[in-house]
Amino acid sequence: MLGSAYIALGANLSDPGKALERAINRLSELADLHLRRRSRFYRTVPIDATGPDFCNAVVEVSTGLCPSTLMAVLLSLESEFGRTRLARHAPRTLDLDLIAQSGQRLESDALTLPHPRAHGRAFVLIPLCELDDTVLLGPPDSKTLQPASFWCAQLSPTQREQVTAW
Repeated sequence: MLGSAYIALGANLSDPGKALERAINRLSELADLHLRRRSRFYRTVPIDATGPDFCNAVVEVSTGLCPSTLMAVLLSLESEFGRTRLARHAPRTLDLDLIAQSGQRLESDALTLPHPRAHGRAFVLIPLCELDDTVLLGPPDSKTLQPASFWCAQLSPTQREQVTAW
């Protein structure tokens, strides 16, 4: 059964815009995914890190893959793009985060859905709301999730100013 999944993309090494274009093209080539929509690209200053600005976007795909299998596909694609995990928040060639999938809630050592920090990240919320502001998000310990539009309205002016057109 096919369902919607939302994937956040980010990169800030080499040519980040080109990396995101290539990654979106690779996602659209995968047999188990169908690219439905993509947001515009956004420039974001690094948060809790140093390095060049990030290029960020969100895509919506339809897939029959379960969340853990989809996450494994995304990690494999990151590796294909030269992603290394030397330090938390380090600059990267490609970062792919599974934000939400068909309204599922999941908490395991490998994956939490919806993404545990997406509800507070302007660089995820702004492009996500461009695609679908009804996607339910919230902290893992929350009994009730709220739509992305609710969380986007909670962003401070400073958070919003850190996300601009690429």
